[in-house]
Amino acid sequence: MSILETRPFHWPDEVACEQFAQALAACPQIADVSIELDGGLGAGKTSLVRHLLRALGVTGRIKSPSYAVVEDYQPPALEGLPAHHFDFYRFSDPREWEDAGFRDLFAAPGLKLSEWPEKAAGMLPPPDLKLHLDVNDDDSRAVRAEAHTARGQALLADLSRRLAP
Repeated sequence: MSILETRPFHWPDEVACEQFAQALAACPQIADVSIELDGGLGAGKTSLVRHLLRALGVTGRIKSPSYAVVEDYQPPALEGLPAHHFDFYRFSDPREWEDAGFRDLFAAPGLKLSEWPEKAAGMLPPPDLKLHLDVNDDDSRAVRAEAHTARGQALLADLSRRLAP
């Protein structure tokens, strides 16, 4: 999987995660991208997804798809396009992705957010953007954003502009 561009970000606290999500939600490219979230347990993957979906106008409960594998949303800000939140943590074989019919979801327009993508390795299409979240000793987060497509590169450039001081 080739990387077109990489940018580092730092989240000193939960507020910074929320601000990152709000900036991401404000980017017009967010309506039709695939974003992979990489990081250990407790790194903040689900927190970022919740903040992002809230920023896109989702109300009500936003559940972790750990058991259901996917949760679907209709964020008002995406103007009719869906958002799918995947959690492949419980996959024991990447072929489960194919058996579940996810190929159609990834081929259709909309926002795709994937936690634990390595559990579906070889089945997922390349993401537009991959976010690596690492927990630092002071409990802050080091985030490395990688653009893997031209669309991801445009999203990363727009996001970086929105988060610039």
